[in-house]
Amino acid sequence: MRNLIARWNQISLVNRILIGIVIGLILALVAPEAASGVSILGSLFVSALKAVAPVLVFVLVIHAIAKQSGGQKTNMKSILVLYAIGTFLAGAVAVVASFLFPTKLTLKEAAGDVSPPSGVGEVIETLVYNIFTNPVTAIMEANYIGILAWAVVLGIALKKASSATKTMLENVSDAVSQVVQWVINLAPFGIMGLVYDAIATNGLSALGEYGRLLLVLVGSMLFIALIVNPLLVFVYTRKNPYPLVLTCLKESGITAFFTRSSAANIPVNMKLCEKLGLHKDTYSVSIPLGATINMAGAAVTISVLTLATVHTLGIEVDFVTAVLLAVLSAVSAAGASGVAGGSLLLIPVACSLFGIPADVAMQVVAIGFIIGVVQDSCETALNSSSDVVFTAAAELAEKRKQ
Repeated sequence: MRNLIARWNQISLVNRILIGIVIGLILALVAPEAASGVSILGSLFVSALKAVAPVLVFVLVIHAIAKQSGGQKTNMKSILVLYAIGTFLAGAVAVVASFLFPTKLTLKEAAGDVSPPSGVGEVIETLVYNIFTNPVTAIMEANYIGILAWAVVLGIALKKASSATKTMLENVSDAVSQVVQWVINLAPFGIMGLVYDAIATNGLSALGEYGRLLLVLVGSMLFIALIVNPLLVFVYTRKNPYPLVLTCLKESGITAFFTRSSAANIPVNMKLCEKLGLHKDTYSVSIPLGATINMAGAAVTISVLTLATVHTLGIEVDFVTAVLLAVLSAVSAAGASGVAGGSLLLIPVACSLFGIPADVAMQVVAIGFIIGVVQDSCETALNSSSDVVFTAAAELAEKRKQ
């Protein structure tokens, strides 16, 4: 048994995940009636990642800030600029794609009992309240805005702590990171369960009616991942961006696609940053921050579904309004993590720009939930992999200047 486990661990994590995907597909086709037995592996894996991620972020950010010495560079300014530019360009690409390939929807029922925010002001208000949440509550509820805020404050306060205290923080940080590594090693089994559950219970038949909409959504996200992001990386580093971009898509995007949670993928991104040799003081802050505000995929979803509604209703859109939509999508996407329901519930905010009533917008939200099995997976894969791409690009750009 030990030899078998040792051989299994010698296989790269990505290859092990691919094996898990294939086995999950085969089991879903051969034994769809065993849903509860196999799909529980996926539920347990995601639960484990979500359980450890808030603690990991809290501890790593405190430790990273507390141990920084004066004048130490972390490239955070460049990373924040890349996050902002990347999210805006994502919204702009989605707007252009929606005009090139206009999509009309068959509006049916509203989206249950969900309640969207009334405007951008409410989104910002929610984020502000999340910042001032009790730290224990923030960790329990996985409120990453609150976790980051408290971790930054405590990290600054502990900068003048004794070396023994900082050593203790380092030991705790290493211990939590080790737990994360144990969880990540279970990814092949967890993703096998997730794939099995998705195919055995949902299938793809329900997506046929919305195929064109999905093509615009997924096509826009692929264009951003394979053209826009590499272009930004090239501008910053003056090097071939594709080795970095493809590595991030393979090792971060795949797991994010199946877990459908940027927060749950934070440990995976941390490990990838370590593998790429990036500075821990930087990525221990930029990765959890990116999982909160770097939301290119969300900007695409908001723009595409909003303009699909506009085309369905026959509303004319001028250039200025289209630009405003791209900006609004980027701003709203950055606040998506502070809204229950994420990017889909921010669609009514963007629809309000065109005077579309809430009851119509909520029907589009309902469609978003129907196609969510594909839309949310692709959105999360783009969001999460971009966090590592931009973190690495900023560090490579800094090295180029030296």
